[in-house]
Formats: sequence, C-alpha cells, structure tokens
Amino acid sequence: SSAVVDQEYGLDPKVANAIMKAADEVAEGKLNDHFPLVIWQTGSGTQTNMNVNEVISNRAIEMLGDELGSKKPVHPNDHVNKSQSSNDTFPTAMHMAAATEVHEVLLPGLQKLHDALNAKSKEFAQIIKIGRTHTQDAVPLTLGQEFSAYVQQVNYAMVRIKAALPRIYELAAGGTAVGTGLNTRIGFAEKVASKVAALTGLPFVTAPNKFEALAAHDALVELSGAMNTAACSLMKIANDIRFLGSGPRSGLGELILPENEPGSSIMPGKVNPTQCEALTMVAAQVMGNHVAVTIGGSNGHFELNVFKPMMIKNVLLSARLLGDASVSFTENCVVGIQANTERINKLMNESLMLVTALNPHIGYDKAAKIAKTAHKNGSTLKETAVELGYLTAEQFDEWVKPTDMLGPK
Repeated sequence: SSAVVDQEYGLDPKVANAIMKAADEVAEGKLNDHFPLVIWQTGSGTQTNMNVNEVISNRAIEMLGDELGSKKPVHPNDHVNKSQSSNDTFPTAMHMAAATEVHEVLLPGLQKLHDALNAKSKEFAQIIKIGRTHTQDAVPLTLGQEFSAYVQQVNYAMVRIKAALPRIYELAAGGTAVGTGLNTRIGFAEKVASKVAALTGLPFVTAPNKFEALAAHDALVELSGAMNTAACSLMKIANDIRFLGSGPRSGLGELILPENEPGSSIMPGKVNPTQCEALTMVAAQVMGNHVAVTIGGSNGHFELNVFKPMMIKNVLLSARLLGDASVSFTENCVVGIQANTERINKLMNESLMLVTALNPHIGYDKAAKIAKTAHKNGSTLKETAVELGYLTAEQFDEWVKPTDMLGPK
C-alpha cells in the first residue's frame, strides 16, 4: 500500500512495482523462512520492520536481476521504508492483523456457537427443570430458558467485540517516528489507509491523531477487554454444561454430553467432559493474555508505546483461541447435547423450592415452615402442607404447578 502511494509521489515505478511484487510474496507466506525473529525484541517492533524491509528489498532486487545485499536498485530504508517508520508501520500491521483475525476466526466461531446454543434453547423449550441459585435448589424454569442465557451471553460477546473494532480500523501509517508525519507528504496517510481498506475489504481509515496511535494502544486493550469478557462468558457456559452433565449416576445428570473418547487410563468406561475442560482452559488463557495486554497498554511512555510485539501476540492468540475453541466446543459438544428428561423430572418433583408458589396464598412464613419440615422429615411438600393444616391436597395441586411458575402472571 505504501509503495502504491509513494509511486504517486514520485517513487520510480520500476522500484515500486518490484516492492509490491515482493510484498505480495511475503504476504502469501512464500518467504516465511526469512523471518527468524521472535516476539521478545525491541518493543517498537523495529527489528521485525527492518526484517520485512530487507526481505522485500532483496527479493525485489532478485526479481530485477541485480545482486542480493547490494541495496540497489531497491534500498530497504530509502525505498521500501519510504514515508514510514517502524513506529507507525508496526502498529498499522498490528491493527490490520487484529481486525483480520477477528473477522476471519473470532466472530465466525462465536456465531457458530451462538447458533448451536440457540437451536438447543428452542429444542429444550418445553422441558421444565429445577433452577439453582447459590448452587442450591431454586424455583423452576425451562431448560430452554437456561440455555437462552448462554445464547444472549455469546450474542453480547459479539456485540462487544464489534463495538471495539472502529478504533482498530484506525491506522497509524503516516505518523512516522513520533506522530508528526516527518518525511511524508500531505495526503500520504489518508491514501495508504484507503489502499489498505481496498486490499483487505475492511473499513480502515487513517487515525485522526497519530500521536495517540503511536504512544498508546488503548484500542487493542479495549478489544482484548471485550475478548476477556467473552472468555468469562464461555467459562460460565462450559462450567454449567459440565456440571449439569455430571454423573452419570452420582452427579446432577440433567444433560447427556457426547462421549468423544475414553476418559481414564485406569477407570474403565469413564467418560469426561473434555470439550468443556478445553474451553475453560482457553478462557483462563485469554484472561491471562488480557492481563499482559493491560500491563503493556498501560506502559506507553511519552511518544511511543514499546510493548507492541507482546501486545499483538496476545491479542491475536486470544482471538484465535476463542474462535477455534468455540468451533470445537460447538461441533464436539453442543450439537450433541441431550436432555435427560427422566432425571430432570425426578429432581424437579423432589425440590422443596416449589413451595415458593404458595407464598401468595399462605404467606412466606407458612411456606417456609412447610419446606423446612418436609426437609427434616424426608416427606413431600404436599404431605407436609396437609399435615400442618395449611391447605388441602386439592389446593396444593391447584396452586403448585411448575408450568405456572415460568414467568409473570
């Protein structure tokens, strides 16, 4: 993109075209072996930027039939890095990579998970079960309602991530060393951003303030924060599903999870909720990544943040992990989840919290007395209510109906 714009401002077309062709090969991964550098380098990414400049320069020289390493006729600094600095090109690449990963991996993965959970929510819409708060029995809801919370969580995860993207679409290119745009021409920044947008199909624009774009990476912290929130959501969803599927005989057992592989090297026949475990480990890693991104983002000193390689490494890793794990969890767990209706009905009918339906009829204190007495004596709510003389069997049957406890009157 820079070569295209530099050509408009006077760069030799032969040199510009050679740079573009070489840059295409870099982008296609054909020259990956020529990039030996690691994340843990200068915090501006200067070494990697010069690695890119030198590879493009030498490949362009090679294409033009000249001597490798001669810097002629394509110089890594004077031509490839023309109108640029590591301080603006590296954050430009950071934003391009982050936006691309979000669109190609993260959002599609979350959408796939959302749709699968939504399908399960509809499938389970008529299955009434006991709710749980504080891990203790609560009043009934449908299994579909329970899953609808997961659907909304994933939906909001996508909403938050998309809300962070407008700042990611702002590119630092044209700010050069400290944000002033030294050694560029008027209009360079806008034209480069326009070209990047055309090449990627994403709505990139030039950053309105290049000083902020170089000195701070709040946009990446914001995006990482949205992914951290998504990780919190996925942790809750995976934990709920594995606990609801616990058993098969000594747990809650309300869900039957797909049996993907043997679960134990010593206990024959054991099957574990491995996809839930994988997703919760991913969530934990993303939370850790966000801590590192937060520390890096908070350490922009004067005109330049120098935690760039580490920050983008963690942002990209979080996006890939969340996107890939969402797909795996969907395909290997969610779509195969079944409701154990026999177990669900047993637990619901034995729950003491159905007594809550009596509050409007006999008051909280009497209802509490029924529940506590039934629990102490091991009797049913109905038996206890009648024995205490608070209501008749017919009244109990009329007033305590789980189907009538699923929403406002």
